[in-house]
Amino acid sequence: MKDKESIENIWNTIQNETQKRVKAEPVLASFFHTTILEHSSFSAAIADLIANDLGSSSVQPMMLRSVIKDAINSSEEILEGTMTDLIAAKEKDPSCKYLSEPLLFFKGFKSLQSHRVASWLWENSRHTLAHYFQSRTSEVYGVDIHPAAKLGKGIMIDHGTGVVIGETSVIKDNVSIFQGVTLGGTGKETGDRHPKVMEGVLLSASSTVLGNVEIGRNAKIAAGSVVLEDVKEGATVAGVPAKEVSQAVDNVPADDIDHLIE
Repeated sequence: MKDKESIENIWNTIQNETQKRVKAEPVLASFFHTTILEHSSFSAAIADLIANDLGSSSVQPMMLRSVIKDAINSSEEILEGTMTDLIAAKEKDPSCKYLSEPLLFFKGFKSLQSHRVASWLWENSRHTLAHYFQSRTSEVYGVDIHPAAKLGKGIMIDHGTGVVIGETSVIKDNVSIFQGVTLGGTGKETGDRHPKVMEGVLLSASSTVLGNVEIGRNAKIAAGSVVLEDVKEGATVAGVPAKEVSQAVDNVPADDIDHLIE
């Protein structure tokens, strides 16, 4: 896990950035104070933000805040994943100027953190509350991730709208996902029926991967493609159904974020 000093340094950077933004945009001063500046730690801020977003008339944010804090305090992997996702969003998205932006405004980032809590609940047999988090995340952020799906860290979901990730999906570390991506099944089969996405993969906008297929390390799935079979390591595939169009094992498409196809 990232050491406490590194987490504290990142949190200090976020607070310093926010102080400057209060002066630059005073109309948002109250917003910045309640979301960032009044909190003593990164984990407290993320719990408050997610709880306020996902609360409803029947489930108050205060109750969700307690659940999120329990999850973070019970699993070091959640905080590590959150911090790594934050850095990934800052480094990969050219529109992101501040570390605080994903935390405050990026629904792809926030949907991932909600899923981390839902996944913890699922693993602790609290399936109904996990489904609540999934449902509200879909309603509020437009991203639908089943609580049982297994996600690594350093993941970026850019824009987020329309992303669907099925129950038995597995996504390894350092994967970049764009709007409209579906990791789904092929029908009503049960059991292990969803895609397995390895490290370094780029899933471009509106690409669809169906069935228990493996997307190999450092592969690229072109926008609008429909993948129905395994994709080799380093391959770029495109089309409906998707076919291999190039091979470059040494590139890391998740970092390059290059959607063009030679």
